[in-house]
Amino acid sequence: MIEQAAFSLRNRNPDVLTCIANLSNDEVFTPPGLANQMLDTLTEAWTAANDGANIWADKTLRFLDPFTKSGVFLREITSRLVEGLKDEIPDLQERVDHILTKQIFGIGITQLTSLIARRSVYCSKSANGSHSIAKSFTAQAGNIWFERVDHTWVGATEFIETADSNGKPIRKGINGRCKFCGASQKTLDRGAGLETHAYDFIHTGNIKARIAELFGDEMQFDVIIGNPPYQLGDGGGGGGASATPIYNLFVENALALDPRYAVMITPSRWFSGGKGLEEFRDRMLSDHHLMKLVDHPQLYDVFPGVKIRGGVSYWLWGRDHDGDCEVVTKIGSEVIGESSFRRLDAYDVLVRRNEAVRILDRIAGYRIDGRPEANLGDQVSARKPFGLTNQRGKPTAAGIKDPVLVYGNQITSYMERSAITNNKSWIDEWKVLLVKAHGTSGRDDVTILGEPVVAGPGTACTETYLVIGICDTEAEARSLAGYMRTRFVRFLVSLRKITQNITRDSYRFVPKLPVNRAWTDQDLYERYSISPEQIKFIESLIAERPSDEPAESSADDDE
Repeated sequence: MIEQAAFSLRNRNPDVLTCIANLSNDEVFTPPGLANQMLDTLTEAWTAANDGANIWADKTLRFLDPFTKSGVFLREITSRLVEGLKDEIPDLQERVDHILTKQIFGIGITQLTSLIARRSVYCSKSANGSHSIAKSFTAQAGNIWFERVDHTWVGATEFIETADSNGKPIRKGINGRCKFCGASQKTLDRGAGLETHAYDFIHTGNIKARIAELFGDEMQFDVIIGNPPYQLGDGGGGGGASATPIYNLFVENALALDPRYAVMITPSRWFSGGKGLEEFRDRMLSDHHLMKLVDHPQLYDVFPGVKIRGGVSYWLWGRDHDGDCEVVTKIGSEVIGESSFRRLDAYDVLVRRNEAVRILDRIAGYRIDGRPEANLGDQVSARKPFGLTNQRGKPTAAGIKDPVLVYGNQITSYMERSAITNNKSWIDEWKVLLVKAHGTSGRDDVTILGEPVVAGPGTACTETYLVIGICDTEAEARSLAGYMRTRFVRFLVSLRKITQNITRDSYRFVPKLPVNRAWTDQDLYERYSISPEQIKFIESLIAERPSDEPAESSADDDE
């Protein structure tokens, strides 16, 4: 009994891994409960594919966390194997040694997290230390590897004269980017005593060769699991507002190792693309090896206090699976709506809610003279529709030779017509404007869009707004504004809007309808044969916005 207690890797009171604070939004620690949910998903898939076999009773399998932080995944896998292999390897010490030396592998992402991971898995920061529960290691790192890696800077256009480590004069670039991860040299070309955040797993041109260097030529992993770093600050904004996603690079290299299964948790922004994620989105949507995706759209549900706009999701990938993916939506700990098996590439973005897919199918299937309807995204302007950023003009038109009223961020002002550099012909047209950022990062966002602004001739806008459409008359502009207020339109925008940012692509599910008449939600439900149950679903997500609400300039952006 005493011997068994010494190897107990679970049910600590309290579990220290529930108490570790996240260091940043880039490297988020996984709660043990979530790690076990992911492992349960893996367990079910293995059992179904292997005639009811228990994955934790197979002593030949190898598990890799290539971006281990707290070591929670490796610890929980070890605990399950200790229980599952007790009949195969009855001696506890022999069993633990076998598991930790032959089956459990990790790559630390920083020196600190590698020490935490070893403490979690081996119960000692040194795998070969006197307190380690593994007795067969000769190296301090055991099977949890970490060494400092440097970025590979390319593309510099600014240089300084300096010296190398031997004192030899050299000309050094200072504003390059890492060719592997895209990190900013100005931000992360740091001294030897600081972390480089050059993660080894993605700083290689051949991941299979690199893994062979770390763990041996014959190393093939059956399961790759973990929670990769999400992003790197790129020096382009304050407070982390500007950052480059890198989790996609980890996923691509993990899948390139050809495991039997991969289980990972990542931000959900890739569902609709975004900064540096378009190719990754397309690859993931078309990958029919994805078996299950559990989506947590609400901010803070999974990682309390960590602001990951658009929510997070974990997914299971199976090398031998080729078919539909089970999609599950969870709010808190509860499954919301219905689970559904479907192809993820039915549309160019991943539609999160299964109920929404059936509504969208109805709308996409509508035909006029045998042809599909055009979408509103084709007419919505790009960013900076008039070439203006966030300039402010004068409060009145006094003293301005040819004044234009400019709608800006919660303010209007007057500028000379000559200040307008794009789409000058639009100035003297009727138009409808909508802010390009609205909402609260996906949590309880029930309005989706701001209040439409009907802007008459002699007007323009800053980059705060997009131009939704150009109209011939005021009546048509007000009809278009009324259409944008409907729950129907805002629901369709919500299917593509995963953060508070809104682009012209956000409107590509919205039909482009004639504006020579007014449109109500009831008109639209009847036009597209939306069922009462589907109407109830739409209206449970989208708040009513009265059509007689006065137009005013507003911009809601919580960046």
